[in-house]
Formats: sequence, structure tokens, C-alpha cells
Amino acid sequence: MRRTCLVLGLLAVAVFASAQTEGYTKLEFRIPMRDGVKLYTQVFVPRDVSVDHPILLERTPYSAGPVGRGIMRRGFGGSPSLVSRGYIFAYQDVRGRFASEGVFVNNRPQLKPGEKGIDESTDAYDTIDFLLQNVPSNNGNVGIWGVSYPGFYAALAGVNGHPALRAISPQAPVSDWFNGDDVHHNGAFFLQDTFEFGLAHHVPRGTPTPLIDRNDKSAYQFYLDIGALPNFDAKLLKGRIPYWNDELMANETRNEYWKARAMPPQLRGISAAVLHVGGWFDAENLYGALQTYTHAERQNPNIDNFLVMGPWWHGMWSFGDGRFFGDLDFEENTSTFFREEVEFRFFERYLRGQLSNSAPSEALAFETGTNSWRSYASWPPPGLTSVDVFLGEGRRLAYNAPEKASKTSYVNDPAAPTPYVANWLTSRKRPIEYMIADQTHFSTRADVATYVSEPLTENMRVAGPIEVDLWVTTTGTDADFIVKVIDVWPKRSTEVSPRRVAMANYQQLLRGDVIRGKFRNSFEKPEPFVPGVPTKVSFKLQDVLHNFRVGHSLMVQIQSSWFPLVDRNPNIFTNIRRATDQDFQKATITTLEGGEHASRLRFQRLPN
Repeated sequence: MRRTCLVLGLLAVAVFASAQTEGYTKLEFRIPMRDGVKLYTQVFVPRDVSVDHPILLERTPYSAGPVGRGIMRRGFGGSPSLVSRGYIFAYQDVRGRFASEGVFVNNRPQLKPGEKGIDESTDAYDTIDFLLQNVPSNNGNVGIWGVSYPGFYAALAGVNGHPALRAISPQAPVSDWFNGDDVHHNGAFFLQDTFEFGLAHHVPRGTPTPLIDRNDKSAYQFYLDIGALPNFDAKLLKGRIPYWNDELMANETRNEYWKARAMPPQLRGISAAVLHVGGWFDAENLYGALQTYTHAERQNPNIDNFLVMGPWWHGMWSFGDGRFFGDLDFEENTSTFFREEVEFRFFERYLRGQLSNSAPSEALAFETGTNSWRSYASWPPPGLTSVDVFLGEGRRLAYNAPEKASKTSYVNDPAAPTPYVANWLTSRKRPIEYMIADQTHFSTRADVATYVSEPLTENMRVAGPIEVDLWVTTTGTDADFIVKVIDVWPKRSTEVSPRRVAMANYQQLLRGDVIRGKFRNSFEKPEPFVPGVPTKVSFKLQDVLHNFRVGHSLMVQIQSSWFPLVDRNPNIFTNIRRATDQDFQKATITTLEGGEHASRLRFQRLPN
């Protein structure tokens, strides 16, 4: 039955894609850039040329599509209404990728003011200029969109953009590979994602992808057996992915290399309308959507700038109905709603001048917990009040700072690091659901400090980032700190998940993140811990919009490894990129509670 459903599903996708591409003619161009490099671009133009239409462009490092006039794409993405309205779709391989000439550079730095040369903004400008002159039946207006890395290119297209570029939609964009998405979070190296992505994306053109024999091991065991970071090249890559050695392993701190590649601060000189899109449960680029919106708003105060945040994993809004994710039922088709009622109307308004399609709310966000869309005049929403939740004695959470000092300790052992998934003995790939997964397994582990509140007697609506202030000691000179905020369902809940899982006492992860302790005061200048000395570690968990309902409890978990999602910290102050297997040692980590060292989380609360 399962195979039959899968086949039927694939047939449905094929039929839909065929329906999308019918009525279109494919054109191919090799568009010259200002330095003479030619970028392969395929364009799909409606056969009905009686009316002029806007162009929607995507620039991608993941292949524009099959080369050849007679070979059509499987579909165009987005709302079917874009097709029925006859949009022109264009897809381009960025420099150095697939059918395009030139040299590919990851997160290519932007030109400095007055600097001559090329960057992603100039390539987008030259592409748009060419399309306007060479694609028939276009109405002179261009939009650019993209999810993930294409979202990065979409955002930068607006920087001193072409006058015909009227609408931009960066969706879950790659934004800053040191501070918040993909490669690092707060200085901690996201090992599993970065290594897997490297095997698929960073292999130089013309070089065979390294064949990695995993011997049917779980991801946890595979990465643990490799050992210290230098072993990955010595044992597996053997110099075949220069990016791993020359860039990732060579730049441990937030130095000029990473600063030059941080996209959000470069979003200046934008004149087009911008629709930023992200998912609350996006494991890759939740940070990117929020940061591009914030920086575009601050640095371009006169543009129409919008943010949409839904209950989605990475790119989930771009296909399917978006009703379910893991054990969560959102009670409506969130993805369909976005594509039809927000994305399509956005492009209609700014690319066709259809002003009857009103502009989106400044911030449209899905409130998890109560499953409802909320509109706000800004993000974070106005009218927030701070609520502190303190770690207390007996592993309880309190809303008042405990007068009595107490502490909770656990041992972090790099030889047996704390996993990030409950099925760590069998899991082979990073599951998209880890950001909402039941954390019950971790509540009983000795290497996790778990704190829980009494059941709530009134709803607690929280929005925006969650601030973390931990007072800690360690017997080592460095440590990682993973903080997880969890919504605990009532013990007597009768609700059942879409996968028939009983939700009684379900410990749903709402937000979790990590900071590498040596970066607690500066990402540029790491500092060791002094063993045994109380030290404050502060950072922010990414934004939420969530309603902790009556009868639910608030839980906080703290641990010092999240493996193999994050690489192991050896618990000593060193450049971990150069650590050896002998450098890793156990450390006792202690969280301090109450008194003069009161650890707390600060939420921003909305009125009920």
C-alpha cells in the first residue's frame, strides 16, 4: 500500500509539472556579464504572446535545469496562479556552476563602494538588462525569488539593483555562515550538515565526488569514529574538497573571511519591494529570513519590506499543502495559503501593478500552539513585555529569582557525546524534524540538566528572540552550551498526532541552539574559561511566536554536546580545527541557580 501511494504521489507531481510547462516555449541564452563571462540561462515564455507579462528570475548554484531547447523543466514552483497568469520564468546557473562559465565562489563578497569588478549584484543587473532586451512579450518588470542559496542571490540582486527589478523574495536565504545558519551557530561548527553539504556542493567542477564508505553505521557512530576535525581530510577527503581545508578549517573565528561573506549588512541601496520568507522550524536558514528582513528594514527605510514566518521546515512553503509536520497538525493548509494568498498577490501587485492585491502585512507570522496567523506592524511585534524564567533548586523553573543559591552538575564526555536525536543508534541522516522532536529521551539522561515549571494556569504568548543568561562553571577551559526550550503537553492530554502518537506528556522542542563558550564575549577574540570560576554565558535563541497553553508546562534543557549536529568541543581552549584525538577530555559542567549567580531565560510576552 505504501509503495502504491508513493507511485501515485509521483504521478501526481509529474502530471502537475506537465500541466505547468504546457503552453510554454523554452529559450536558452548564454548571457555575457560585464567582464565577458557568459552565464547559462533558460527562459520559459508563454506561447500566447498577445499580452505582455513579468519575468520571474531565479539564480541558482544547484542547476538551472536540463540543457537543451526541447527538454522542459518538471515545473516552475510557486503558485499555479503564476502559470495561469502567464508569468515568464527564467533560471540561471551562477558563475562557475553547471553550464555557466567563470569561477564559483561561496558567498561571494560584495564589491566595496567605488570598487571595480563583479559581484552577485552586478551579475543580476547584467542578467536583467539582457532579459528585458531579448525575451519577447515581457512587460518591463522583473521579480527575483529563491529558496536557500537562491534566496541569497535574490537578496543581493536588490543591492543597487536594476531599475526594472520591482519585487524580490529571499526565502530562507543563506545569510551568515558564521553567526547563525548552515555552517556555524554562535561560533559552534555544524559538522553533520556542513560535511554532507560539502560532499554534494563543494567538489570542484570536473572532480569526482569522494566516495565515503559508511559501513552502514549510524551518523553518530560514523562521525565519532572519524575523530578530530583534521581527520576528515586525512581519512576521507584527501584534499579533494579544497573548500574544506582552505576555507572552513582555516577560519575558526569570525575574521575578515567570514565578515566579508555576511550578506545582511550588505543589503543597502534597495529600491524594490521585498518579501522575506522563513519557517519557524527551518534547520538551515531560520536565521537568514529574520536577519535579511531586519537589515533590509533598517538600511532601506523607504522600501516596502515584508516578513512572513510560517510553521515550516526548510522550503516547506513552496510545495504541498503544509497541514502537517511530524507530530504537529496545524489545522489548515499553511503552504497553500502562503503561495496563493501572499506570494502570488505580492508579485501581482508589484510586477503587474494590480493594486487591488493589497500589500501584505509588514509581518505575517503563524502562532504555533494555537495554530493561527497573526499580523503585526513590525517584527518583533510592538507591545512586548519581558518575562524572566529562572533556573531553580530541584531542577524547577521559577518566575522569581530564587534567593537561595544552588547548582546542577553533569559530566560532558567527548568520547560519548550527548546526541541530538533520540534514535541516535540508528539515525543515518539529519532529520528535518529534529527542531520539533519529542525531547522525553533527553530528560532522563545524566549529561542533560532538565528544568520544568508547574503547569500553566493561563496562556503564555511569547514572540521574538529568547535571551539566555547562564552562570556556569567548568573543570575545563572551554565548553559548548546547548539550551532548549520545550513545550510539555499535559499528562492527561487526549490529543493524538497525525502519526497516531499520543501527545500526553509530549515534550515538544520549540527552540534550541548552541554557543561555543570561548566566544561568549567576542566571536573575533575567543577567551578561555578559568576552571571552577563562575562565568556568565549570554546569547539569544532564534525568534519564536508561540502560545504555551493552559495546562502545558515550560521545560528548559541544558547540555554541552549535540552530536553529530555540532562538532565535539574537547573541553580545552584550543583551535578545534587543529585539535588531535588526544586533546579531548571529560569536563564537569555546572549551572548555577539563584543568589548572586541566578541563571535565567528572558521571554518577550504578548498580551493574551
